[in-house]
Amino acid sequence: MVWNIVCDSSCDLRATDVKSESVQFETVPLRLQVGAREFLDNDQLEVPDLLQAMAAEKSASSTACPSPAAFARAFEKGDRTICFTISANLSGTYNAAVMGRELTLEEYPDKQICVIDSKSTAGAMVLLVRRAQALIEANPNVDFEDLCAQLRMYQASLRTCFTLENFDNLIKNGRMRPLVGTLLHSLGIHVIADATPQGTIHVADKARGEQKTYRAIAALMSSSKDCAGAEVVISHCENLAGALALKEQILASLPVKSVDILSCRGLTSFYAMEKGLIVGY
Repeated sequence: MVWNIVCDSSCDLRATDVKSESVQFETVPLRLQVGAREFLDNDQLEVPDLLQAMAAEKSASSTACPSPAAFARAFEKGDRTICFTISANLSGTYNAAVMGRELTLEEYPDKQICVIDSKSTAGAMVLLVRRAQALIEANPNVDFEDLCAQLRMYQASLRTCFTLENFDNLIKNGRMRPLVGTLLHSLGIHVIADATPQGTIHVADKARGEQKTYRAIAALMSSSKDCAGAEVVISHCENLAGALALKEQILASLPVKSVDILSCRGLTSFYAMEKGLIVGY
């Protein structure tokens, strides 16, 4: 029996990050359109090249979700597949994965495929992958429906927050007025936002300066759930120093179990922009 974990590329794991003898892992890439250039968000994408192209492009950039056929090709490789996608309220990727499931089952009706809307992105998806891998490795013969139910419960317990320092993408896409973006940047003000239980984005706070921002994030995490024993994943967009400082603040402020740091892939870099930080917990 071949176990298969599939994610879209908004999960900040690369293929080499998941090592297992009993579980195979694959990401299905989104596409990022920047002017006339298209970037495929696979493991070979160089994030600095993407950011440089976005900074030079005056028009709005965009993203395109994977096709149902791309998900179907990934699903065909396993007997039992667990798939996690970016929030359905932010992208059509979840619907594409569900359609890919139907395509696969038409040809291979004996396969078992579970598609779960993470209602988030980045670190929360990393935590879902790790939980799925741990449960499968602990019991490769686990009941498939029970496993899916456990993962859905775990998904409901996860939270995501993030902070932005660069607002160019928001301005170019018409989601922020240029004057506001310039003012926030010149004053060193960071926007702090979180994901709602429905998978939408909510602006929770603003803070001036890095240390106040990190303290505000820790306070937001504390108020959103009981963080005792929580696993935390920080994704950073070309901002390792900021991720390390935020990690130090979280460990000092909250009774979490661990804090891991990952680099943003293309899709999360597209939205977080340079120096952005995304926290899944």
